[in-house]
Amino acid sequence: MTVAEVRAKYLEFFKKRGHTIIPSASLVPENDPTTLFTGSGMQPMVPYLLGETHPQGKRIVDSQKCFRAQDIEEVGDNRHTTFFEMLGNWSLGDYFKKEQHAWVFEFLVDEIKLKPEQLYFTVFAGDEKNGIPRDTESVEHLKRLFKEKGIEAKDVEILTEEQGGKQGMKGGRIFYYDAKKNWWSRAGVPENMPVGEPGGPDSEIFFDFYPEAGEGYVAGFGLHRTKGSVGRTFQGNVLGEFCHPNCDCGRFMEIGNSVFMEYRKVESVGVKLPQDSGSLTPTTFFEKLPQRNVDFGGGLERITAAANNEPDVFKLDVFKKSLEAIQSNSYGVRYEPEVLDFQRAFRIVLDHIRAVTFLIADGILPGHKGAESVVRNLLKQAALSTYRLAFQENPFNALVRGFIFAYKDSYPKLKDKEGEISAVIVEEQGRVSALLEVGFKKLKSLPHITPLNIFDLHQSSGFDVEYARVLLERLQINVDWLEVEKYLREHSEKSRLGSEKKFKGGLADTSEMSLKYHTATHLLHQALRDVLGNEVQQKGSNITPERLRFDFAFGRKMTDEEKRKVENAVNDVIAKKLPVQKVILPKAEAEKTGALHFFGEKYGDEVSVYFVGNSIETAYSKEFCGGPHVTNIGGLGTFRIAKEEAVSAGVRRIKATLS
Repeated sequence: MTVAEVRAKYLEFFKKRGHTIIPSASLVPENDPTTLFTGSGMQPMVPYLLGETHPQGKRIVDSQKCFRAQDIEEVGDNRHTTFFEMLGNWSLGDYFKKEQHAWVFEFLVDEIKLKPEQLYFTVFAGDEKNGIPRDTESVEHLKRLFKEKGIEAKDVEILTEEQGGKQGMKGGRIFYYDAKKNWWSRAGVPENMPVGEPGGPDSEIFFDFYPEAGEGYVAGFGLHRTKGSVGRTFQGNVLGEFCHPNCDCGRFMEIGNSVFMEYRKVESVGVKLPQDSGSLTPTTFFEKLPQRNVDFGGGLERITAAANNEPDVFKLDVFKKSLEAIQSNSYGVRYEPEVLDFQRAFRIVLDHIRAVTFLIADGILPGHKGAESVVRNLLKQAALSTYRLAFQENPFNALVRGFIFAYKDSYPKLKDKEGEISAVIVEEQGRVSALLEVGFKKLKSLPHITPLNIFDLHQSSGFDVEYARVLLERLQINVDWLEVEKYLREHSEKSRLGSEKKFKGGLADTSEMSLKYHTATHLLHQALRDVLGNEVQQKGSNITPERLRFDFAFGRKMTDEEKRKVENAVNDVIAKKLPVQKVILPKAEAEKTGALHFFGEKYGDEVSVYFVGNSIETAYSKEFCGGPHVTNIGGLGTFRIAKEEAVSAGVRRIKATLS
C-alpha cells in the first residue's frame, strides 16, 4: 500500500463515522510562541481539548504535517524521521473508549489488513499514589475485539521497561505499563502536572515485524532477524533478556496511540497538621473532567510500513524516486545490500531534504536564528552526507522533484513552490560545497593534522570543525575529536565567563537553574561510578538552564536497568537534603580525600574541593571544582535521564533534566 492510499482510507473511514475532515495546519504554529514548529497532531487542537468549541463540531479527523527538531539526532535508523504525518481522530466530549478502540481496531485489521496476531497494545497500570485507577476498561474492550478475530488476548502486568526486559511477554497481548509510558499530559507524569492541567491514560498500539522470534528480541533496528538470547550484545549494546512491546531492539514499532483525556489536577484547601499554628497544608488530587476527550495519533508512515510488513520506512513509496536519484548519482553505492554506515547517510539525506521541502513550502527559509537555523542545519547535514557518499553531482534538485511527485495530489502547494524550494536548497548546497573546498585547501596547508592544529585553524579562520571531520573521514585520517572538543570547550569558557566566575565544567551562566544542573552533574558522576564501576571518568560537560549534558568514559550502551538505577541513586540522595560545601586544601591533601579529578589540569598548590554531605569524610560526592553550586541539594527537584548515547569510541553522553 502507498502512503496516499492509507491516508485516504483513514480519512474516509472516520468521515463515514460522523467525523469532519479538516486540512493539515502549517508547520509554523499559529499563536504559539512556545515552540518553533508544529510537532504533533494534537498541537493545533489544544484549545479544543481544553474546552473551546471547535467550529467543525465534536468529531474531527485529519492528517497533520509534523516536524520535530529534537529527532534530528535519531535519524539514521529505519523508523525515525524529522518530518512525518500524524493521522488523528478526535472526540471533543462525544464518544469515548468503547467506540475508539473498536474503530481503530477495525481500521487497522479490516481496512488496511494488518494481521491481528501481529498487533499488541499497552495500557495504563494506574497510579496508586495519586489515586488514579488502572485502565481495566480498555483491557476489556480490547480483549473482546481480539476474541472476535479468534484470538484469546491475555493481559500481563509489566509496569516498567526494565521489568519487561526481565520477564518477557509471557504469552500476552495487552500489557500494563506505568505513567512514564501510558499517561498523557502536556507536563508529563501526574506528579509533574500543574493544578488545572488535564490528562489521562493512553493505549499505545504496536506492530510486531518479527513474530517468529517468540519471546526473544531481535538485534539492530530491524536489520537482522535473529532470535535473542540472554546477555547477547549487538554493536556494543547490551540488550534485555526478553523482548516486549517497549523494547528498543527493533522488533516492535509503535504505530498509534489513543489518549483518553478524562482527569484534571485540582487543589484542595488542605488539612491542618499538628505542628502548624493554625495554617492549612494544601493537597492536590485528580477529579474527572466534565468533558471527556479522545485524541488519537497514528504515524502515517509507520502504519503504512506495518501494512506492507516492511520495518524500514525509507522503503515506502514516498521515498522511492528520491532514493533512485541518490543511487544514480553515487559511485556504485547502493542503499542495499545493508551497509549500516551507507544506509545511515542515505536516510539522513532522504529525511532532511523531504523535511526542508515541506518547511520551505510553509515559508521557513534558511537563516541564522530560530526555525531558520534549523532549516540551514538540515541542509548542511544533508550536504555533508552526500559528500560522505561521494556523489558525482548535486542530486538535490532530483530529490525535491521526487518528493513533489510523491505528494503532488495531497499537497499541491509543493508543486506551486517547486522553483523556490529548489533554488533555496541548491544555493545552500553550493554554500556548503564552497566551504568544503576552502576547508580542504586549509587542511592541506597544515604541517601536521593534530587536534590543536584543527582548533587553531578554527580560531584563525572560523573554519567549521564539522566540515574538517567530514573531509578527514574521506581522507581516512584519524583524529582525536574529543581532544578537539576539549580545546573548543575551554576557549568558549574563557570567552563567556569572567575570571571570577570561571569553571571547567561547561557552565553556560550562573543562573539558579544552571547552578542546580552543575551540582546535579556531581551527583550523576558519583551515581554512574556506583552503578557502572570506576571505569567511569568524566570527559566533559555542558550546562544550560534547561538541561545538563555529561560525557564520560564507558565502553558500551547503558541498559535500561542501569539508567533506572542511576536515576534512583541521584533522586535518593537529593531526598536527603544534604548541604553542598567547599574546602580549600593543599593539592596532595585534597587527593588523599578521594576527591575526583580527571582532566589533568595544572592545578596550583591549593585546590577547591566541593563535596555533598555533612563532612568531607562521609560525603556522597567530592570533586576538584571551581564552582559555583547550590548550597543544599534538597531543592534540585526530580532528576531524569532524557537520553544516553555514544559520542565516540569508548565515550558516552547523558542528557538529563530536573523537574
